[in-house]
Amino acid sequence: MTAVRPDVEQLTDPALYQSGDPFALYAALRRTHPVAWHGRGFWAVSTHPEVAAIGTDPETFCSERGILVDEIGSTYDSPPTMMHTDPPQHTRYRRLVQPGFKPSMVRLMEAGVTKKARVLIDRIDSGEPVDIVPALSIPFPLQVICELLGVDGEQWPRFYEWSEAVIPGESDNPPEVRARLQGEMWEYLIGVANARRVSPADDLVSVLATAHSRSEGGSQRGPGPEDAGPEDGQLSEAELAMFLIQLLVAGNETTRNLLSGGLAVLADHPKQWAALRADRALVPTAVEELLRWTTPVISFMRTATRPTTIGRQAIAEGDPVLLLYASANRDESVFGPDADRLRVDRNPNPQLSFGFGPHFCLGAALARLEARTVLNLLLDRFATLEPAGPVVRTPSPVIAGVRQARLVFTS
Repeated sequence: MTAVRPDVEQLTDPALYQSGDPFALYAALRRTHPVAWHGRGFWAVSTHPEVAAIGTDPETFCSERGILVDEIGSTYDSPPTMMHTDPPQHTRYRRLVQPGFKPSMVRLMEAGVTKKARVLIDRIDSGEPVDIVPALSIPFPLQVICELLGVDGEQWPRFYEWSEAVIPGESDNPPEVRARLQGEMWEYLIGVANARRVSPADDLVSVLATAHSRSEGGSQRGPGPEDAGPEDGQLSEAELAMFLIQLLVAGNETTRNLLSGGLAVLADHPKQWAALRADRALVPTAVEELLRWTTPVISFMRTATRPTTIGRQAIAEGDPVLLLYASANRDESVFGPDADRLRVDRNPNPQLSFGFGPHFCLGAALARLEARTVLNLLLDRFATLEPAGPVVRTPSPVIAGVRQARLVFTS
């Protein structure tokens, strides 16, 4: 008997994500149609092994034709983000940014990260309901990004508004307002970069502003010489904006929703909070489990560059393929029969929340540091954590956004 096809069209319905429970649909897709065609013109891939395999094969599944469903059919004169590039261009771009995120550099940020988190957490009153989103999850990663960029940390509210304007479904602003905010963000970040070109400082913007885009062999990167910066081979204005916008948006949106969603789910699982209080060595594994559980980036798209197969499904050249990270992270074939349970001691935990392959998230070490720091500081102060109201989520099919999460921490 032929299995009933799940309603794959729901994958682009904002209500599915605002409800916070797309997981029954994901489970049905994994069980009966792990590679399913969507009417908007893409294949949805829901199983962990296939999502991971596609992520490691940029020759067959490219990023340059768009990473969001809304980008199907789009073309760009220059890539809007580094995530829209493929090797060898991506490799050269990544080499420019990677030194700022290597473990030794992240360790140097630990004291500043801890100080920022402590100031915010010290304002949380024991026994009183607090919306953790504006109180902690929004300002904290934005303040860290400000430090990384070498700009005034008091500007984080403006950065927040800009970041929200970039992600589909995150903001209720109309398209013209979002476009204006994105233009403001571009102008500001390019202004900072141009200032660093004249007077470099000890920050990541200065590294990028003075970097050159030639490979070690001297060949020009993807776009032609007419797209070069003010000096031969220097990064163009478009490339600089690409790097800085991605740093601002990806560096705070994912960490913010990891913290909001992670603390909300711990409030629903008091035994897991108690386990962390009893054994603080579990904090690193808890971070991995919260990454798996929340999956801040729900999905990204790739495009087939040649005829191929995914599982038993034939894929034509040019077919878009949506990688459902949030589904892969609940795949019973990888995480076992308790894949739908939160377990702070889960190990091993091959979660895909940071992507896989060449596009593995550059900021993974920093995000993990931020999450560990927040958990440890909260565990230091509070014995229990409880929900104080329903979680309000965004209708975004891209980011698992949390708009409100009222919690009660008790000493």
